[in-house]
Amino acid sequence: MSASERPSGQQQTGRPTAGATADSAFLRACRREPVPHTPVWFMRQAGRSLPEYRKLREGTAMLESCMRPDLVTEITLQPVRRHRVDAAIYFSDIVVPLKAIGIDLDIKPGVGPVVERPIRTRADLERLRPLDPDDVKYVTEAVGTLVGELGATPLIGFAGAPFTLASYLVEGGPSRNHEHTKALMYGDPALWAVLLDRLADITSAFLKVQIEAGASAVQLFDSWVGALAPADYRRSVLPASRKVFDAVAGYGVPRIHFGVGTGELLGLLGEAGADVVGVDWRVPMDEAARRVGPGKALQGNLDPAVLFAPRAAVEAKADEVLEAARGLEGHIFNLGHGVLPSTDPDALTRLVEYVHTRSASRAPSVKV
Repeated sequence: MSASERPSGQQQTGRPTAGATADSAFLRACRREPVPHTPVWFMRQAGRSLPEYRKLREGTAMLESCMRPDLVTEITLQPVRRHRVDAAIYFSDIVVPLKAIGIDLDIKPGVGPVVERPIRTRADLERLRPLDPDDVKYVTEAVGTLVGELGATPLIGFAGAPFTLASYLVEGGPSRNHEHTKALMYGDPALWAVLLDRLADITSAFLKVQIEAGASAVQLFDSWVGALAPADYRRSVLPASRKVFDAVAGYGVPRIHFGVGTGELLGLLGEAGADVVGVDWRVPMDEAARRVGPGKALQGNLDPAVLFAPRAAVEAKADEVLEAARGLEGHIFNLGHGVLPSTDPDALTRLVEYVHTRSASRAPSVKV
């Protein structure tokens, strides 16, 4: 598909030009429609567990690799070729839009994102300028290339949620207890609200770039939000997350919301505006469906550590997930968090094939 033939991202109706991906099992599941088999993709499938990824990344820093369309394209395609997953996830990092607007940060091996000057005062907010599409031209280029390469396989765009981005900015890096973040949230709620609102605008702009370049769905990662109680989430986080989902609602692409340790927040994650709610491994899918309520598809939720067990054990645990998800309005098989770095890639390939075969044997006849 040439660039001129590629969807511009939005028709006059406000719905995306989905093209060849519209009847994919992944998008059908997102829309809670019948599927020929349960679709599978893995968070962090594009990356560190693959030897071809490690070879390609040799000598290239993480942030640099996220800003090179050639590397982004190849890394995103690698797991699709190897595992035959039902969707690709755009290779990037949640701090890329922050770097793009000039925040002084780096991703340090073995540590994660580190911010040189944390944001903790009103004066610090001036460093959070709006994101312009020209700031991330490499994203537009990479997504456009990927859409052409992937054909009928959907591409999932993604971004970090306002709370998780705020946590990195306020803490200055990864944190176990989020003490500075919570101190700001509780101690200066007005400043906190402005901080999350600005981050919501930046995140929305980053997702719009990906959708307009051709992404078929988007996922909002709120990796650290499980550190909050439901009342705190509703009061201090939900408005910003809802703003992000509302900002991209007009495109008509499925919106996925995922966080770790969010069993007590599942209903609120859906309430924020997601079409699909991601579930980690701590809550069975049938119980997650009860907590989320009707009208949402669910994604998940095999424990990533299970993949280190013998094949029979992996298949038995996969069966548990499929059985718990039986009868749901829509189910996308995934891990309950990202692929662990030392995971055997062959275990992932076998799991995709197993879920496809197992679920197809009991799926209703579906014309696609």
